[in-house]
Amino acid sequence: MLELKTIDADTLLSTPLPVTKFIVEGLLPEGLHILAGSPKVGKSWLALWICLQVSKGEPVWGLPTAHGTALYLCLEDSYARIQNRLFQLAEDAPNTLHFANLSGRIGGGLERQITSFLSEHPDTNLIVIDTLQKIRDGIPDTNSYAGDYRDLSSLKNLAENHHIAILLIHHLRKMKDEDPMNMISGTTGISGATDSNFVLKRKDRNSPQAELHCTGRDIESRVLELCFQKETHTWELSKPIESEKPAANPELLFLSEFLKQLHTFTGTATELSTLLEHETGETISPSVLSKKLAKHASSLDKSGIHVSASRTRNTRQLHITCDSRDSSGRSDGKNG
Repeated sequence: MLELKTIDADTLLSTPLPVTKFIVEGLLPEGLHILAGSPKVGKSWLALWICLQVSKGEPVWGLPTAHGTALYLCLEDSYARIQNRLFQLAEDAPNTLHFANLSGRIGGGLERQITSFLSEHPDTNLIVIDTLQKIRDGIPDTNSYAGDYRDLSSLKNLAENHHIAILLIHHLRKMKDEDPMNMISGTTGISGATDSNFVLKRKDRNSPQAELHCTGRDIESRVLELCFQKETHTWELSKPIESEKPAANPELLFLSEFLKQLHTFTGTATELSTLLEHETGETISPSVLSKKLAKHASSLDKSGIHVSASRTRNTRQLHITCDSRDSSGRSDGKNG
């Protein structure tokens, strides 16, 4: 039996970890996600439009996207139907958006097919599978929860290992519930295995108005008001997305200014602490400085300051690089 590989709390707090990659900023991070809705509610239109926006590097409801290849497994549609939908969504589409209407099932070749596609298209950011039921073996499981969790965990591992988002299109139960997340078809093994869950609900059957209920580990829980535009076949926001603007953090501002002056740094926390005291007059112990860098790693990354760490046999090294741009927006040639 393999021994547990552990990390102590002090080391964890002092280690800058990789920043979560968002495919749609603030809405769709890397990982495994469910988009559920009643039949014909318009979830496939929404998923296809998001794929199109990512493949073009264009915003989703004003939210920036990570430009890259997108793969849409349209397992309930023919290419003719998808072609017709594309014509209705846009006059043209890039060759970074790919489709397949046949695939293997989970544990029956699907993982290998996706891995092969990712090898051929390493810039892939998003894979949509429409629908989840089409990639399951359909054999009754004596433990439904275990079966649901097992199937989705396989796809979750795939998404995490390749730093992509996999969005599964799924259905709702007919049974109503005050919490839309409880209406996702299947056991809680499905919603529990995913990183985010989205439920698309129309106000009534024939209404163009709908709500997109969003919840997840890395996103803000909220409800987006949407309206389906028949002319463009797109879901548009009825109300703008409101996000609380965080107050300025003096500690973060101080670290940002100091690190930007360095441009690049590789060395121990002790060396960085000494340099900080020499440059600013502020005294921060190496241990506290390491924890501050780890705490603010995500915010620093968004401002173009990238912090990572590695360990040699005798020391632990910090690596800091800064994105440098002149007033024209061009690189100034400095490393970082």
